[in-house]
Amino acid sequence: MAQEKKGKPKWIKEILELKPDHGWEAPAGYKIFVADRGAVRLNVPQDWYFEPQEKSFKFLDKKPPDEDCGLEISFNHLPPHDWSQFPLEATLEKIMADDSRNVVERGKVITLKRQTARIVWSEMKFIDTQAEPREAFSRTCIGLGSNVQCLITFDFWADQAPQLTPIWDEVLRSLTLGLYIRDPRTGMAFPD
Repeated sequence: MAQEKKGKPKWIKEILELKPDHGWEAPAGYKIFVADRGAVRLNVPQDWYFEPQEKSFKFLDKKPPDEDCGLEISFNHLPPHDWSQFPLEATLEKIMADDSRNVVERGKVITLKRQTARIVWSEMKFIDTQAEPREAFSRTCIGLGSNVQCLITFDFWADQAPQLTPIWDEVLRSLTLGLYIRDPRTGMAFPD
């Protein structure tokens, strides 16, 4: 739970004991991340470092400054509306085109169809020049469903793509929007 005080998030950690029939399941090596009672839900690597931001949630493979990759999630509640015609693909193309990093290659937009959400993502390869020049990937996903819009980014070194691509695949596979949880100890969802 976050409470804002002077522009910085204050986090309160609460540990709840799960009931025996709790229903929470994640693949081996992953844990379930749930934001705002279920506005956004996805699986993240179990041992990754969690670093809350003011308006987003960041997961890193190691504690800074030793991290090699970062997964960041933000979301917005939208007013009730039929969002099915919102131009997700064009919006993502614009976001990717406006990126100011030293881009050397852009991927096409990939669309995932879900029963209650529309999800699009794309990637670009760029040269990171913060230290020595090194190729990196940045993947960006926009999800829209159940009056929730999420943005997910994943930045990682190009030479680590073989081991990190399955993590991205699991994040996208598990991404669920607007499935609200009544009692986190049971994992029971309810429609809002």
